[in-house]
Amino acid sequence: MILVDSSFLIALTDSKDRWHRDAMRLRPRLQDLLVVSDLGLSEAVTVVGSRKGGKAAAILLEFLTDSCRIEFLDRGALGGVAAVHLRYNASLSFADAHSLWLMESLGIHEILSFDADFDKAKGIERLH
Repeated sequence: MILVDSSFLIALTDSKDRWHRDAMRLRPRLQDLLVVSDLGLSEAVTVVGSRKGGKAAAILLEFLTDSCRIEFLDRGALGGVAAVHLRYNASLSFADAHSLWLMESLGIHEILSFDADFDKAKGIERLH
């Protein structure tokens, strides 16, 4: 399993993004079992919509719903996510803390991301 971060999804979708070539190089990894958080999904669809328009956002959303296991932040997970957020002294966004919490909870060790903040986390490999 691989967690997919919004930065990767945005770069993959937007040919003008600075990380687009790298995202295309990593595209074969999309054959693996993919996990995305609802917060990452929201961010990616929002940014792609603002950059490329509603149709591109809708296509990305369709891809995510068809191809990814979407994990939702629920009330029961808030304490664990808050603990991860605190562990990094809020140097990660709450959405990124949720991603790390998901990775810990699901035993995921790889993340497709261009966000160097994930390099702070021990025990995961950022594919970039």
